[in-house]
Amino acid sequence: MSSRKAYAWLLNHNKETSYLDSVQSLLNWDQRTHIPPRGHAHRAAQLATLARFVHIRMTDPKMGEMLAAVESSEWMKDPLSAEAVNIREWRRSYDRATKIPERLAVELARASAEGETAWEEARPRNDWAAFKPFLARLVALKREEAGALTSGGELYDALLDAYEPGETAQNIAPVFTRLREALVEILHRIEGGSRRPDTSILQLAFPVSLQQTFACEVLERLGYDFQAGRIDPTAHPFSVGIGPGDVRITTRYDERSFSMALFGAIHEAGHALYEQGLPEEHWGAPMGQAVSLGIHESQSRMWENLVGRSFGFWKYFYPQAQKHFPFLNEIPLEAFHFAINTVSPSLIRTEADEVTYNLHVLLRFELELALMRNELEVADLPEAWKDGMQAYLGLTPPDYAQGVMQDVHWSGGAIGYFPTYTLGNLYAAQFYAQAEKELGDPEALFARGEFAPFLAWLRNKIHGEGSRYRPRDLVKAVTGEGLKPEVLIEYLMKKFGALYGF
Repeated sequence: MSSRKAYAWLLNHNKETSYLDSVQSLLNWDQRTHIPPRGHAHRAAQLATLARFVHIRMTDPKMGEMLAAVESSEWMKDPLSAEAVNIREWRRSYDRATKIPERLAVELARASAEGETAWEEARPRNDWAAFKPFLARLVALKREEAGALTSGGELYDALLDAYEPGETAQNIAPVFTRLREALVEILHRIEGGSRRPDTSILQLAFPVSLQQTFACEVLERLGYDFQAGRIDPTAHPFSVGIGPGDVRITTRYDERSFSMALFGAIHEAGHALYEQGLPEEHWGAPMGQAVSLGIHESQSRMWENLVGRSFGFWKYFYPQAQKHFPFLNEIPLEAFHFAINTVSPSLIRTEADEVTYNLHVLLRFELELALMRNELEVADLPEAWKDGMQAYLGLTPPDYAQGVMQDVHWSGGAIGYFPTYTLGNLYAAQFYAQAEKELGDPEALFARGEFAPFLAWLRNKIHGEGSRYRPRDLVKAVTGEGLKPEVLIEYLMKKFGALYGF
């Protein structure tokens, strides 16, 4: 078979597999938003069945034959061409999939669906005993998966690589250590600063219906296309790309917390803007997919923090917020802006400020690494979590719900995911700094309600590239430099030094 025909077969085969993946995504979205309580067992069986069919397609021996036919073709002369990128990533996916037995792939899908359901039911009851067996099963399966994917070495790397291609624990550990030292120093400076925000203004009565209206107005202005998406409430916010024209987001509401729903929605919209900006003509192939979760998180964290918590952003949106919540008319913009940028160690990662957020992530990274190294067992996680929270943030969780059970990730088997949040923050700072060089002061645009130029810059530099580059290569292609934690550190020092007076 000619290389051209082999490539056409691969393109069609993988596009059909992507349709099955999109059905899985739709079922997962429904399970976390609208499914009736008695439907979870059937949903787990549906997802397990789909996982089996997807695994069969991804490990089809004919894929190996077709890949062999194209890997020495003319397309590979330019490693950054669309065809070469697709071939490279198909090979990576095929090699990973063929190392995982079908039985294990199905078991993982079922355990993930059942684990998320167990977590959603057990967390509100603070019932660690009920959730623990599900998590223990998932950890055992992830250890087995990692063992199948690697022949010696660090098991954790095999799981991390699924989310951040090419990344290893050894590579990120020194970066995280440098960041942790700087964050602790910044936190100490904030504690000794001369100013303090009044955060009580964010805990007044903000009716949920008005929060929903305002959030939608903000997201639409930022560029989120509601004709190609929707927003729904959920227990733990997430976004999901079902396919072209269907990218959905969720958030959670609390009448006494203005920040939680809005910034959760902006965060998820950052993910969705990335998905909506991927090249539709390449859908179903790697060139139409996001490069990694770290790059994905760079988009969500950038919109949430560097954009959404900026003074320019609120110079434009505060008058609109005051119309929805008239009592804000008594609160100066400067006081409101300081309040939404308060820094204070807290128990919940998703509600953490820009300075302490990464300390939450670094703790989870250490615990995941210990789990995969068999240095820590699931039964010992609550105490290890408490010890880590004391060491990193000086806090002790009063219960499981605000401690080891607060995140949905482990319940779905997403071990190796957490480092991508901090990598995303690091990438975001560098991307934003580069945008400043090329666009001028983005905040001046935001203050006028002009977000389209910034979004267009992201679409051109990042979204439209699909998976052309590996994560760190993309950072270098966009900024001209490799990963530099100093950029995020300098941003945090400058921003919070001005706010807190140090």
